[in-house]
Amino acid sequence: MKFLDLVKVYIKSGNGGSGALSFRREKYIEKGGPDGGNGGNGGSVWAIPDKSLNTLIDFKYKQHQFAKNGKPGQGKKKTGETGQDIFLKVPLGTEILDENQQIILGEINSENDKLLLLPGGTGGLGNHNFKTSTNRAPRKFTSGGIGLEKTIYLRLKLIADLGLIGLPNAGKSTFLSITSNANPKIANYPFTTLIPKLGVISILNSNITIADIPGLIKDAHKGKGAGIRFLGHIEKCKVLLHLIDVSSNHLLTDYKTVLNELNEYNKELLNKPRITILNKVDLINENTLNKKIELLAQYEKTIYPISAINFTGINILLKNSVKKIVENKIEKEKTKNKWDPID
Repeated sequence: MKFLDLVKVYIKSGNGGSGALSFRREKYIEKGGPDGGNGGNGGSVWAIPDKSLNTLIDFKYKQHQFAKNGKPGQGKKKTGETGQDIFLKVPLGTEILDENQQIILGEINSENDKLLLLPGGTGGLGNHNFKTSTNRAPRKFTSGGIGLEKTIYLRLKLIADLGLIGLPNAGKSTFLSITSNANPKIANYPFTTLIPKLGVISILNSNITIADIPGLIKDAHKGKGAGIRFLGHIEKCKVLLHLIDVSSNHLLTDYKTVLNELNEYNKELLNKPRITILNKVDLINENTLNKKIELLAQYEKTIYPISAINFTGINILLKNSVKKIVENKIEKEKTKNKWDPID
């Protein structure tokens, strides 16, 4: 299935049905009173999660989403049928934005989320509502409320346990392919990954999701290379795996470039749990590797040397990644449940 993470959608809720103008017409009842029923409410527009999705591609072909109108009221005080709601099924991690893509109207981040985008129009009142002591046969009724309409944008930010970051050719696609069920394109040239890829890793009796984010380059936050569009996917990854090509002649520059791009895009990304990985150790000798680890140790306490292509060091890395995910979850729960005396 093709990947699409931003799409424009026009939505409209249903009109309310009109109230009825009606009088009782029954045998032996000479002067029947008003019995016009109320109109049905119009259908609403909702956004709901579908965990089987990881793209917004369906909306490329369904950019107009309309809820149904409510039905008119009937005699005998019968209320019109409510218009059918419409549900926009979106992947977890979807943000709903206004027409200018400046305001986040809501987010779908968990399986229990359900977001009302537009309420349906209210059904009109039938004439039985207007009966008074001085007006026993009112001919007044009201029309249903008009449904609302607007243009929104759906923006997907993939939710994954692990997010792979690094410069182009750091070996992220190879890492994803040998650790998960994903089958990304792999080649020895920059920007092999042109769109985010998702995979699932089975380890320690659990399944964890991993996202390969297109390679970052200097000034990616300004739109260069894969650009700012894909930086957003990093925001919802729980733990970041920073892959660095250990055979590079500019190791520290490569390391700092990626972190600087994260900082320029969103400073909070640097506070995310992060694991630093030196990949492609099969391309250098042990002495050179030790020197490069020592160089990077000025900035990172723990460094994992691996060779994705040879599966060297992968198991210990993945086990510690799972540990990091669990630690992060526990820490978030503590923060969430922390008592605040001001509240």
